[in-house]
Amino acid sequence: MKIILLLILFHSLSLASEYVVIANKDMKRLSKIEIKAIFLKKITIIDDKKVVPINLGIRDSLRKKFEKKILRKSFRRLKTYWTKQHYLGHRPPISMHSQQSIKSFVKKVEGAIGYIELKNLDDSVKEIYRWRD
Repeated sequence: MKIILLLILFHSLSLASEYVVIANKDMKRLSKIEIKAIFLKKITIIDDKKVVPINLGIRDSLRKKFEKKILRKSFRRLKTYWTKQHYLGHRPPISMHSQQSIKSFVKKVEGAIGYIELKNLDDSVKEIYRWRD
């Protein structure tokens, strides 16, 4: 029975998807707390560079996973947060349609930071944080 449970656990762990937060090559590794603060625009500068957070589209499943796991906020709470921030003159991160467009933008724009599936990572960008389902 223990062997069966271990096999089930191993199988479920191997099916878990992995994701990465990416930046261009000069960005240092960041903590989950720092990434959350960047995407909520509480941190706007790191190492004297302006940080530009990039989201996937509002309906993208990876964005939903990112908001749940990294930002730890539901869509409704984020909507309320950004409504309040709007009146303080702050705008939410810009959105892009695909992981490929995020990767291309991050590669070209200093300070840009986004997230993609690990399987889409290559050496054109730098992994600064990793998480799984």
